[in-house]
This record gives sequence, C-alpha cells and structure tokens, in this order.
Amino acid sequence: MILNHLNLAVSDVRAARDFLVTYFGLDPKGMPGNDRIAFLRDDAGMVLTLTNVDGAQDVTYPGAFHVGFIQESPAKVDEIHRRLKDDGFDAPAPSKQHGSWTFYFRAPGGFVVEVLA
Repeated sequence: MILNHLNLAVSDVRAARDFLVTYFGLDPKGMPGNDRIAFLRDDAGMVLTLTNVDGAQDVTYPGAFHVGFIQESPAKVDEIHRRLKDDGFDAPAPSKQHGSWTFYFRAPGGFVVEVLA
C-alpha cells in the first residue's frame, strides 16, 4: 500500500504552501493553486493537499497533531532552525526528545511542524 495524499485544513493556503516549498522542498509540480486549495508533492510522490474551502480564519487540531519532516542529520535540523529564526519564525531551539534531535513550532496556516533527525 502507498499513501497517496493527505489533506491539511489551513487558515492561509498560500502562506502554508510558500512555507512548505521554501523550507522543506515540497514541489507544486506546476499547480500554483489559489486561496482555497494547493497541491504539493514530496520526493516519494505523496501529495499534500492544503485546503481552506470555507474561508476559515482559524484551524484547530488536537494537541498532539503535527507534521514531521525527518532530516538526514542533526546539523540539517540546526540549519533549518537557523533559517526559520533568521526569517522571523518563533521556533524553540532544537533539543534531544524521544531519541531524536528535534523541535516543534506552529507553521503559517495554523498546523504544528516537527523537524527531526
């Protein structure tokens, strides 16, 4: 079985799309999307759909919900953290958690991201 796609409800489709393309290399594959929907593809071919079909101002997920991006090394986690901080994101410093070098923060669009190695 192959996971084909995952839909994330977000408060700002364009901001979430631009963020995921910039920091995690997801590819819109020539599908620019709009204010209501965007499609992004990862290196394995899984599609991440970002939607806000109702024009919601806020998105609420359960407390433990997050999207994780595994990196090849702790140095790469540190690099992404530095880029985020340099660009003004409120991301706590990486630390050793559950056997990984990791950090969590709220991404544009209202969902939580984990970056780990």
